[in-house]
Amino acid sequence: MTQTTETTIDRYITIFDRSAHDPDALEELRTIFAPDATVQLDDGMEPITGFTVIMEIYQGIARNMADSKHFWTTTELPDGTLECHWVQAARAADGRLVTQSGIEHATLDADGLITNLHNKMVPAGSWV
Repeated sequence: MTQTTETTIDRYITIFDRSAHDPDALEELRTIFAPDATVQLDDGMEPITGFTVIMEIYQGIARNMADSKHFWTTTELPDGTLECHWVQAARAADGRLVTQSGIEHATLDADGLITNLHNKMVPAGSWV
């Protein structure tokens, strides 16, 4: 199934998957994150703030990926927050295969840029 919605979080996931083959794709994150955005990729991780630090994290992830494919569903909640239920199948640069799933919440500013992105990992194989 092809993803057809065009929210900020949909573009974010598309960029993330492309970065496995094209690390320069990460530069497009500038078009979806506010300069002072906060990102927390897992509940066990400390939140990071600021686009420079966010880019460092995503560049490190991209270096370790050989391929990535997400499937997801995005819902806009009544308060405007975007909620994204996702699953991912990926191949690490060393050849290991990985599956993960989670639920992300993105808060946007008036320009549609992500100011806060919080991800909660959900055990792979469960419905998200």
